[in-house]
Amino acid sequence: MPATPRRPGDQSYDGLLLAEDLPDGWHLPSRFPGERDDDASAQIDAVLGYDDDATTEYQREGQRTSDQNETIDGRWRYIEHAATHTRVMIRLQRQMFAVPEEVRITGVIYLPWRPGDAITSQLLRELPTARIEAAINQRLFAMKWSATIMGDKIVLPSGHKVGRRDLLKPLGDPKKSPDFYELVALQHGQLTREGDRNPSATMAEINGVALSTAQGWITKARERGLLPPGRRGRAG
Repeated sequence: MPATPRRPGDQSYDGLLLAEDLPDGWHLPSRFPGERDDDASAQIDAVLGYDDDATTEYQREGQRTSDQNETIDGRWRYIEHAATHTRVMIRLQRQMFAVPEEVRITGVIYLPWRPGDAITSQLLRELPTARIEAAINQRLFAMKWSATIMGDKIVLPSGHKVGRRDLLKPLGDPKKSPDFYELVALQHGQLTREGDRNPSATMAEINGVALSTAQGWITKARERGLLPPGRRGRAG
């Protein structure tokens, strides 16, 4: 996937959902609904009660430090079925505490082709949520756990394996590791799971590099879709 943002208004601007992630018969319109130039996910979350701004700071802190996946920072994407003209909005939520990380569909807004038409159980069953999730996760996180005689390891896209205990070791040279930014994402995620409030600073210390260098690695990992967008007002 490209490492640079797409044009404003393009639903695939952040690389979370691409047209090729959808099964045959389903279509990802290039524009947000209503020909919007901006991503309205935050506003939809606010209306439906997902928005963290609707909670207290105490409740938000509880989500950040919990071992459960957060409900905040989801992304709503609009898809259409070519044959039935069914219109659906799906909410894509990164599962931060899954290792390797994954994306799940955590909300659905179903809109029939013509307002007022009945929503049938058959059409609901035909929404291919599992296949969409699988395609996204295969593209973004081509990593999986492998049980070995020495304990579980993560199989990286190159085929190299890394153990959980190795995630907080120096990452090495980005020019020599084909999985470098996957390792950046895994190290960042491990620190986040351990409650580190400024993982970029900790990563700089672990790897013996300047803070700006570690922040640059994290930015590139985000651009590749390996980490979620940075949260407002939160370091790292």
